[in-house]
Amino acid sequence: MAEIVNLRQVRKNKARQEKEKSDEANRAKFGRTKAERKQSDAIEKLEAKRHELNKLDKDE
Repeated sequence: MAEIVNLRQVRKNKARQEKEKSDEANRAKFGRTKAERKQSDAIEKLEAKRHELNKLDKDE
């Protein structure tokens, strides 16, 4: 026979798992120090600059 499940509990568990995923993303995004944010921003700017410098001109 099939296992009997309580749908209310299943819904609550699913909601908890989804909230945990969003919480994990927020911790990664907002749970950094100011120095870490500055460092990651500087790295992103440097990578963008390198990307622009390595582009080939199609005009020639």
